[in-house]
Amino acid sequence: MSTARIRTSRALRLLTRRLVPLGLVLAVAAVVVPDSAVKSTEVALVRVQSASGVDLSPDVVWILAVGSDARPGEDMTHSRGDALQLIGMNTKTGAASAIGVPRDSWVDIPGHGYNKINASLYFGGPKLLGQTVGNLVGIQPDYVFVTRFPYFIAMVRQIGGIDVQNPRAFDDTYLKPQGFKAGRIHLNGYDAMAFSRIRHNLPRGDFDRSANQQRVLRGIQARVRAQASSPGFMERGVVSVMQHLYTDLPPAELFRLAQAMAQVEPSKITNCVVQGGIGDIGGASVVLPYVSQARMLGNEARKDATLEHC
Repeated sequence: MSTARIRTSRALRLLTRRLVPLGLVLAVAAVVVPDSAVKSTEVALVRVQSASGVDLSPDVVWILAVGSDARPGEDMTHSRGDALQLIGMNTKTGAASAIGVPRDSWVDIPGHGYNKINASLYFGGPKLLGQTVGNLVGIQPDYVFVTRFPYFIAMVRQIGGIDVQNPRAFDDTYLKPQGFKAGRIHLNGYDAMAFSRIRHNLPRGDFDRSANQQRVLRGIQARVRAQASSPGFMERGVVSVMQHLYTDLPPAELFRLAQAMAQVEPSKITNCVVQGGIGDIGGASVVLPYVSQARMLGNEARKDATLEHC
C-alpha cells in the first residue's frame, strides 16, 4: 500500500473515532438536556440575522460575547452587559480577531435614543445589543453569547484555569485586594472573572479593562485548543454548556462553533479596543467612541477576521 493510501486510511480511522463519540453525545443530549421550553438563566446563545448590505465571508463567523451583570433573580438577557467583545473566527485560515467595545460607550440605540451601549441589552435583549454593537463597528454578529459571571467562573474552572500575560500589576479593594502581579500568571475561575471586571485602578479605565478581557479570551482559547484532541473533551464541553444553556441552535451547530474556536491558531489572533474620549452626560461618566476608528477596525476584519491597526 502506498504512503498516501496509508495516511488516508489513518485519517479516516481517526475521523471515525471522532464522529462516533460525537454522534452518541448528540443523541444523549437530545434526552438529558432540557428542551427549549426550559429557559436556563446561566448561558444564552442566540442566532442573529445579519443586517442587509453587510458583505460577510461565509468562512468568517462573528460572535458577540457578553458578560451580564445581572443580579440573582434578574433576567441576564435583559440586564446591562458588563463585558462586550465582538469576535470573528475564520474557519478556513484559523485567524481570529477580537474587537473590544467599552461598555460605557455613548451611542444611538435603535428605538431608544442615545445611552450607554450596554443598556441595549436591558432595552431589547441580545439581538438589540448585537444590532447596536454592529452599527458602531460595521459588522453585525451572527451570534450573541451571554453568560452570568458565576457560570463564567465555573467554565474556566472546568478547563483547569488559564494563563495570561499581564502587562502591569493592579488590584481592586473589593474584587482582588491582593492584586495581580505583572508577567505571565495563572488564573483560576474567580481570578479570571476579577481580571476581566476590574477597571478603577487601571491607568486607562474601561479601555484597559476591555484589553484585559481579550487577554482572558485568548487564555481560554489556548486552553481549549490544547485539550481539543483529548478524548471526550469537546463532547463533555458541549453537553456541559447545553445543560445550562438557552439557545435556538441545534446541538450539531453548537458543536461546530466549539470546533471553530478550537481550530483558531494563537499566532493568528489579533485584538483591538475601540477608543474614544471621556465625557460627562447627566452626571455619568461615558466614553465617546471614535466611530471612524471603530468602522476602520470593522472594515479590516470583515472578510478574513484579521486586524492590522489598533
